[in-house]
Amino acid sequence: MKRFLQNRITVIAGPYGSGKTNIAVNLALSLAEAGKQCCLVDLDTVNPYFRSADNEKQLREAGVRPILPEFANTNVDIPTLPKEYASVFVTEEYAVIDVGGDADGATALGVHRAEYERCTYAMYYVYNYYRPYVSDPRAAWALLQEMEKASGLRFCGVINNSNLGVETTKEDVLASYAACGEFCKLCGLPLVAVTAFPANAPEGAVPIRDVTKKLF
Repeated sequence: MKRFLQNRITVIAGPYGSGKTNIAVNLALSLAEAGKQCCLVDLDTVNPYFRSADNEKQLREAGVRPILPEFANTNVDIPTLPKEYASVFVTEEYAVIDVGGDADGATALGVHRAEYERCTYAMYYVYNYYRPYVSDPRAAWALLQEMEKASGLRFCGVINNSNLGVETTKEDVLASYAACGEFCKLCGLPLVAVTAFPANAPEGAVPIRDVTKKLF
């Protein structure tokens, strides 16, 4: 995951179910393992089911500072920004931002657009060919454009995290390459990595751990 350390602030965004939260948590853990001071901001204000707040204990034990919404993992469903969110822009620590999976979620980024631009940032779009509503590269491109418009920020690269959960095979990952390549051409962004679990990672892919919660 070292290739993502080009900027102090890394924003991980993409459609629901793309695996962006898993990538965000993996990236934060990798930063901590590399001896970097790091925080992970749960900025997913629209999806209470899979969020980086679920990994709070693991993050703290690894030395990552979790910045979580006040009501995360409670029965109170009120979308709020974390109280410590603004600290990201006045410290020297690395920050990983986990953003909600649509234009509404990306709106939360726009609140601090000027601060992101001042501090410099890298924002990556997590692509998953196996999510029906964005399996068409043009649909994925449309969502990317909506997220950029809502946030006022720009993506700099694509992470191909195409998977079917625990049922994913190496062949499934390889089968996503053509569609992801078309998506990258449409949006004019480079493919910066293919991520996969070690058991099904093709040659050249970045292996990541499966750290998000399971429903079954």
